Amino acid sequence: METQTQQAHLSPEEIGRYSRHLILPEVGMAGQQKLKAASVLLVGAGGLGSPLALYLAAAGVGRLGLVDFDVVDASNLQRQVLHGTSDVGRSKLASARDRLHEINPHVKVELHETHLNSENALDLLAAYDVVADGTDNFPTRYLVNDACVLLGKPNVYASIFRFEGQASVFGAPEGPCYRCLYAEPPPPGLVPSCAEGGVLGVLPGLVGTIQATEVLKMILGIGEPLVGRLLLIDALSMQFRALKVRKNPDCPICGEHPTLSGLIDYDAFCGIAPAASNGQKVEALVPEMTVQELKARMDRGDAPFVLDVRKPHEVAIASLSAPLIPLDELPRRLGDLEAYRDKEIVVHCRSGVRSAEAVRLLQEAGFRYPINLKGGILAWSDEIDSSVPKY
Repeated sequence: METQTQQAHLSPEEIGRYSRHLILPEVGMAGQQKLKAASVLLVGAGGLGSPLALYLAAAGVGRLGLVDFDVVDASNLQRQVLHGTSDVGRSKLASARDRLHEINPHVKVELHETHLNSENALDLLAAYDVVADGTDNFPTRYLVNDACVLLGKPNVYASIFRFEGQASVFGAPEGPCYRCLYAEPPPPGLVPSCAEGGVLGVLPGLVGTIQATEVLKMILGIGEPLVGRLLLIDALSMQFRALKVRKNPDCPICGEHPTLSGLIDYDAFCGIAPAASNGQKVEALVPEMTVQELKARMDRGDAPFVLDVRKPHEVAIASLSAPLIPLDELPRRLGDLEAYRDKEIVVHCRSGVRSAEAVRLLQEAGFRYPINLKGGILAWSDEIDSSVPKY
């Protein structure tokens, strides 16, 4: 499938730069001109967006748009090779622009430093030939999918988690969309984020390069894109499997009788609490205690019982010396906490997400005073004791 047929003139310098493309019969001069005339919107400038942007720029895609609103954090550098140590604290888009211009000054880089949402998605995506989804959350994946279907844009999709990745091309004519594969999102909290579950640093490089390959094939109209196929990558066993994905005739967005004619509230669709007034997500409608409050209670000898619900290997990284019951073991180990059924239990994890789930579980089991430690061990390191490592 070709995304466009317009061609662009190549300068002598560009002919030298792209010479290894030009001698490929499947690309040649005409194909390189297609790449220069093409435009791709990258949703996310992080793990997947890094190799994706680097290789699309190096390949000579003429116009790259990047959507992101985050800043570079030291924890990003293990996998987000678009950024360097000197970029920590900078806007990811500013860092990406400088790096991409260094790789290829012939590429136009357009920055969209905004949160992609139902109000702006159609306008942003409409200006590009291909969309590449490198996001790490379900609401944005459904948003990108639906916007691409409504606009008739191919959606080159990839996702990563721990040691595994996926890639496919959704929204192509006669091909399935993301909703055909995942009709409903998983319950909130069931699938941890990379920040909570971890990711092998090289995995986004592997999967993002596959994603970039699919983008180039779509622009050039060559090969067999992953339309109607979901590629599964297992880096631990180094196995690749391709599953067939069929178009669902009852799909609400791309089916024979679609019921969605516009974009919706994707946080609500995915069961995520609405944004609070300060712009942050409400992690849970559960009681919370700040790290300052907990420290004050400890200092005056009035400390509540503190429970750690992380994994054992996380305790080896950083610890508050609290008893450990991992979240996935908590339902069957409630008896271990019976003595605290009518007492305060302050639950902590890395950032406050898993501990909020644990508080809800304890509430449902009849515990009277479970409390979430707001911000988890990260907040403790930031606000109480900087010697506690952050991860």
